[in-house]
Amino acid sequence: MTEKEFAALIDRYIRGTASEQETAQLDSWYLKQAAAQMDNVYDHDLQSKMDKALPLILANKQVHPKQVVISKRMWSKWVAAAAVVLMVFAGGYFYEQFRRNTNSILMANDIAPGKNGATLTLADGKKISIAALRSGEVIEQSGVRIAKAADGQLIYEVLDKGAGKLGYHTLETTRGEQTQVRLPDGSVVFLNAESALRYPASFASQTKREVSLVGEGYFEIAKDQQHPFVVATKGQQVEVLGTHFNINSYQDEIGVRTTLLEGSVRVSPSGEGILGKGVVLKPMQQAALVEKQLTIAEVNAEEVIAWKNGLFVYDDETLESIMRKVERWYDVKVVFEEGVDRDRKFYGSVSRYDKVSKLLEGLQLTKVVHFKVEGRQITVRN
Repeated sequence: MTEKEFAALIDRYIRGTASEQETAQLDSWYLKQAAAQMDNVYDHDLQSKMDKALPLILANKQVHPKQVVISKRMWSKWVAAAAVVLMVFAGGYFYEQFRRNTNSILMANDIAPGKNGATLTLADGKKISIAALRSGEVIEQSGVRIAKAADGQLIYEVLDKGAGKLGYHTLETTRGEQTQVRLPDGSVVFLNAESALRYPASFASQTKREVSLVGEGYFEIAKDQQHPFVVATKGQQVEVLGTHFNINSYQDEIGVRTTLLEGSVRVSPSGEGILGKGVVLKPMQQAALVEKQLTIAEVNAEEVIAWKNGLFVYDDETLESIMRKVERWYDVKVVFEEGVDRDRKFYGSVSRYDKVSKLLEGLQLTKVVHFKVEGRQITVRN
């Protein structure tokens, strides 16, 4: 837009004769040109800009053929409007500069995302780093074969069902790690960061398939009507026959949340027995166990398991909850400065495989929070 076109548009806007399309054009012009024009606007005196605008409006006879003079009153209105426009430019410029500077700081101190990895502790206490295992490498112990697939999944195979008691294995992820395992019965478990799954090396001699979980896991259970699958967590147990569900049982979260995607599960507080006073969930329902009280709610289950699909999704989620996830996945320490509203809620999504700057930049664009990254510490500021 030329200066003449701009002056004419401002004049029509002040007089109230600008069309809806022209008003929208002016709004769009503010946004698109703020950063690009600011160098010129900022480098010239404000009064000089306004002095140049009056003759341009007077000269625009095509727009106002009957206009000979603009009253002092109208000129003062235009000056006020022009000042607003210039402030919009300045705001856009300084915000853009702030954003660029902030992002450059975030990029300079960027932190890589987590990765596939875990530690497997065998029944004899031997510890194996999953990341160190080569694809296709096989471990054999007491009638069980464990192989690492190309996608990093651990696959169990029972070679000798009569091998007797095989003991328990523990698969554990630290901060910044995730993994998945195919258990001896064919069930698949995805483990989120800072989680642990304890399970028998073979279910062959057991009447029920029972495992225990700390942290968060997504389960795809192989059907076996004769041998129920039971997941024990802090304060609760979940019984299934064949289904897909997610359990979040982190120690620093409020309660335990079990979310069902497919099939059905029975959720019972510990001590009530598998067939006790628990509740049966339907798909897209979530059971929350808080202080031994179970409540059921309808949820978007796909958002709950977004982590398993490589995404951070926060839908009406508090800043504190989001940053707990950041701590686990990026293996960082998060510090909140005094006065930051930890309960402020946000909406958004970003790939879990992006560096941390991508996620933080998205939150900063709300102009509600600001982040400082130093080493592996992220400070949250107003």
